[in-house]
Amino acid sequence: MKLDELPREDGFRLRGQSVTRLETFVDAAFAFALTLLVIAGDELPGSFAELREALKRTPVFVACFVLIAMFWAAHNRWSRRFGLEDARATVLSMAFVLVVMIYVYPLRIVIASGLHLLTGGWVPADMSFSSQDMMVDLQTAFIVYGLGFSALAGLLWLLNRHALARADALQLDALERHGTRVEMTIQGILAGTGLISVLIAGWLLRYPSPQAAPVTAGLPMFVYMLLGVAIPAYVVGAERRLRRRQAEGEAG
Repeated sequence: MKLDELPREDGFRLRGQSVTRLETFVDAAFAFALTLLVIAGDELPGSFAELREALKRTPVFVACFVLIAMFWAAHNRWSRRFGLEDARATVLSMAFVLVVMIYVYPLRIVIASGLHLLTGGWVPADMSFSSQDMMVDLQTAFIVYGLGFSALAGLLWLLNRHALARADALQLDALERHGTRVEMTIQGILAGTGLISVLIAGWLLRYPSPQAAPVTAGLPMFVYMLLGVAIPAYVVGAERRLRRRQAEGEAG
């Protein structure tokens, strides 16, 4: 099929319509990662009491599922848009899978512990916090979570940058190049937010303030809430700039 005959999605001609071995491997790795998040833990419940206790882990599974699905969808979107399977794309995708496999257990532990604290203990925690070192444990958890979050977003940024570097070979048009830059910026915002959270958590570990602990302990987590404003605001602004350039081009 000729390039101009390919179906479009979000302005991109879908060059990766056929599933490659690389994409199949990434999909299988993500599916395996999800099996590590099952609500029942390592063994099936042996009684209804154990089943009820396992079902309390459902919010943890849902939150982890949403985060992992978000990153999987971004990689799948990249694969469909560009269909790249060269050496650099393979290395970056393998690194992406490696981070996911390392990240999945810390992700579950951090989210379970956070929901355990937020729900007053109703959601079971996979790892308990020390009452004497609560601040240290909590900030360490935020650092682990933030590093994994930033690494995944950073690898997606590198994958999209690689596609943009091959724009001529892929015959990306102006709209596709703009969309790739938008995707890169979004992943950059995600990665930067994770790093800011890590820096705040590190600062709280380095300069603890017992008097302000109840107020400041959650700051690394609150940073992620800003994404709900920052990313939509950026996307709206990018669309306005694109329409303005298109209008200027038509006028010229």
